[in-house]
Amino acid sequence: MRRRFTALLMLVSLFGPSAHVAAQEAAPSPPHNIIIFVADGLRGRIVDTNTAPTLAALRDEGVYFPNSHSVFPTFTTANASTIATGHQLGDTGDFSNSIYVKSKVASAKGSSIPFLEDDLVLGEVDRLFGGDYLDEETLLNAAKTAGFSTAAIGKLGPALIQDHEARDGVTTVVIDDSTGSPRGIPLSPEIQAGLTREGLPFATPSRGANGDSGTATRPGTLVPNKQQQDYFVAAATRVVLPMFAARRQPFAMVFWSRDPDGTQHNQGDSLNQLTPGINGPSTMAAIRNVDDDLRQLRETLTRLGLADTTDIFVTSDHGFSVIAKEGSTSGSAKISYPDVPAGFLPPGFLALDLAGALKLPVFDPDNGYAPVAAGAHPSHGNGLIGTDPDHPSVIVAANGGSDLIYLPTRDRRVARRLVALLSRQDYVSGLFVDDAFGKIAGTLPLSAINLKGKAVTPTPSIVVNFRTFSTGCAIPTNCQAEIADTTLQQGQGMHGSFGRGDTLNFMAAVGPDFKAGFVDPAPAGNPDITPTLAAIIGVRLRSAGSLQGRPLGEALRGSSGLPDIERRTLTSRTGANGRRTILRTQTVAGVRYLDAAGYAGRTLGLEEPSRAGK
Repeated sequence: MRRRFTALLMLVSLFGPSAHVAAQEAAPSPPHNIIIFVADGLRGRIVDTNTAPTLAALRDEGVYFPNSHSVFPTFTTANASTIATGHQLGDTGDFSNSIYVKSKVASAKGSSIPFLEDDLVLGEVDRLFGGDYLDEETLLNAAKTAGFSTAAIGKLGPALIQDHEARDGVTTVVIDDSTGSPRGIPLSPEIQAGLTREGLPFATPSRGANGDSGTATRPGTLVPNKQQQDYFVAAATRVVLPMFAARRQPFAMVFWSRDPDGTQHNQGDSLNQLTPGINGPSTMAAIRNVDDDLRQLRETLTRLGLADTTDIFVTSDHGFSVIAKEGSTSGSAKISYPDVPAGFLPPGFLALDLAGALKLPVFDPDNGYAPVAAGAHPSHGNGLIGTDPDHPSVIVAANGGSDLIYLPTRDRRVARRLVALLSRQDYVSGLFVDDAFGKIAGTLPLSAINLKGKAVTPTPSIVVNFRTFSTGCAIPTNCQAEIADTTLQQGQGMHGSFGRGDTLNFMAAVGPDFKAGFVDPAPAGNPDITPTLAAIIGVRLRSAGSLQGRPLGEALRGSSGLPDIERRTLTSRTGANGRRTILRTQTVAGVRYLDAAGYAGRTLGLEEPSRAGK
C-alpha cells in the first residue's frame, strides 16, 4: 500500500496538481495488478463492435486514446523495447527488427544483421553489449524486484524483450513460440506442473497453415493463428493467472498476440493485388482471434476475483499497410528474377540499387556472406556493399516499410552521395541522417525523430522511409499501401513506414486506476505505457538515457484538465532533386510524438495537419 501511494505521489510531481486527487483516492486501495495486452499490428481505426466487440467494449468502458502513436521505425521489436522500458529508440538502440551489430551472430546463422525475433539471438546480442543491449531497465524487471509475480506470454521476440535478461524461466514466466524447444526459455517446475494438470503440452504448437507466406505465384495463408494463440491464452488463463492468484501478491503480465500481425503479413486473399489487401476475410478472422483472447483473459480475471484490482492497458505496437512493389526508377526492378513478378521491386532492392549506382558488389550476410550474383537478390534483403564483406563501405539492414543504412567509415562525403542517390528514387519518401554528419540538405536529423540518445548498439547513419499512399477507402489509415523491402508479395501486409497508417496504433486502458468512459484527445504513445503503469504500481526504473515517455496522468481517476499540446511541422532545406523531408509532430511536456514524415505527396498523413480522429 505504501509503495503504491508513494508512486502516485511521484505521478503528482510528474503530471501536476490535477493528479493529487487520484493519489488521495487510490491510497487506501490494495496493491493493484497490471496487464499489458498487445494486439500486434492492430490498426488504430479498425476496431468497432463488428470487427472486435471485446476491444470496442474495453475502449468504451475505460479510456480511449484516439491520438495514439507507434514509435518510428514502426517495427515490432522497436516498439517492444519502448513498451518494455518507456524509452524512445535513441535510448534502447532497438532501431528495427533487423539491426547491424558489428559482430557475426552465431544463433542468426552468422549474420551481422540479425533478426531479433528469436530468444537465442536476443541472448547473444545482449552478451555483445555488456549483458543488456537495451541498456534500460524493463517494467517487468522493476516489478519483479518490487515483489510482483511477472510473466511475458506470446509472440517470439517481443515477449522475451519485456524481461530479456530473465532467462531461467523462474524469476519471470516466459512462454513463446520457442517454448519446449532448445531455442526457448525453460519452464519452471511450477509451470510444468500447472500445464500437466491442465492437459497442456510443454511445447508451444506451431503456427501451422498460418505460417505459410506463399510465393509470387501461390497465395499465402487463409486462416488466423488460432492454434498457437489458443495455447498461449490457455496457458495464461488456466495456469499462470491462477498461480498468481494463489500467491496472493500483485502481478505484472504482458500478453503479446501475434495476430492480427502474423495473418496480415502472410494473408493469401490478395496475391499481387493491392485490394482488398489486408482488408480481406483472413485479416478479419485474425482480428476476431485476438479479440477472443482478450475476452478470455477478462473473463478469467472476473472468475478469479481479480477484475477489480487489475489495470489492463491495451496497445498495438504499430499500424499496418498493404505491400506495394512497383517502382519506375529502380534499376533492380528492371532485372528478371525467378521468384519476382516482372517489373516488381525484388527483396533487397535498396541494397541492389545503391550497389549498382556505386558500381560495387553486394554480399549477402544471411547466405554465408556470398556475393549476390547477377540476376539474384539478397535472400532476406540485407546487403553489405563494397569489395570486402568483412569491411563493407555501406551496410543495408532491410526491414520492410523503411530501411537502415550504416556507414562504418562515417564518411560525410559518402553520406551526402547516398542522400543524392536515394532522393532520385520514386520509392523513397524522406531521409533522416545521424546528427554526427551535420546538416545535409533534403534530410532531417535523427534527433528530430527520437533516434539519437544513449543507445549502446550502433546508430544508423541514414534511415530511409518508403512511399505510402491510400488505396481508397473511407478511413485512409485502414487502407494504406507502402513500398516495402521484403520477401513478401505485393498485396500482403507490412509496416515500418512513416505513413500515418503505420504510426497510428490502437491504445485503450481500463481498470481501477483509469477513468471510465473517457476519450483522451492528447497525444499518447507506446513510450508512455511504462511510466504510467510504473507510477500506478509504485516502482521506479533505472534509466541511462533521457528520451522517456510521460505518465498519462489525464487518463487516471480523480485527475482533471488536459495537458498543453504543441503541434509543429519541421521541413528540411531543399536538397538534391528538389527534395525536402517534412515531419509532423505533437509535443506534450517535452515528449515528442511523431505523426507522419516524408516527401510531399508521398506519405499518407502529410496531406493535412494530423489531429485526433484523423
